Amino acid sequence: MRLDVVTIFPEYLEPLNVSLVGKARARGQLDVRVHDLRAHTHDRHHTVDDTPYGGGPGMVMKPEPWGEALDAVLASGEGRPVMVVPTPSGRPFTQELAVELAREPWLVFTPARYEGIDRRVIEEYGARLDVRELSVGDYVLAGGEAPVLVMVEAIARLLPGVLGNADSHRDDSFAPGAMAELLEGPVYTKPPEWRGRTVPEVLSSGHHGRVARWRRDEALRRTSAHRPDLITGRGPEGFDRHDRATLAELGWREDADGRFWRAPEAVEE
Repeated sequence: MRLDVVTIFPEYLEPLNVSLVGKARARGQLDVRVHDLRAHTHDRHHTVDDTPYGGGPGMVMKPEPWGEALDAVLASGEGRPVMVVPTPSGRPFTQELAVELAREPWLVFTPARYEGIDRRVIEEYGARLDVRELSVGDYVLAGGEAPVLVMVEAIARLLPGVLGNADSHRDDSFAPGAMAELLEGPVYTKPPEWRGRTVPEVLSSGHHGRVARWRRDEALRRTSAHRPDLITGRGPEGFDRHDRATLAELGWREDADGRFWRAPEAVEE
């Protein structure tokens, strides 16, 4: 996979040289190219922003340097990449989207600063490319570079051969089809006792069915406590009979259609 990032802060992307992403780059599984937007300016101050039409606070990134930079990136490869625009007003970036983007051979990221990029840039390249405006959360950051790091790591770890164990990501929280898309439960390793706290006995029982059921129950408990919307938003086909019993213990109730709702008196453990 090839990844291009156009930014006014190339140094911000240095973490892409370490950990799993860095190793994937070193092995040639990931071709990451970082481009300095200011290299496509033509004044002595390397200006990339200007005041917004219509007034208002902040500055807006100019279309000319973005157009030149993106044209240069597109001319350097074959085919049409997917262009990813990090923005708090975009579609939520999810594990499902990470899986979808991991299937693409070429992604171009356009992290903005200030109040964002002149809308004409998005319209121009949206007419030529598959443009995805994506948000990593309901909050505003100083720029789009941090979201790029988040998205690249989420995508890169899904590429074949990047993780040491090919099955590692299949039961991730939010993985499509994993644990009915519940949050992942707690994990443990050696030693079996630490500061008086022991590993749950079932995990060393060797009984695979019991272990799987325990993990499922713990995923239900964690999801109930931290992301109840994943339970209320799931259809009745997403839970088996044991799931329903566990959810009932946690204070959930079923309606006539088999969907779950939280009883007002329910208290999380």
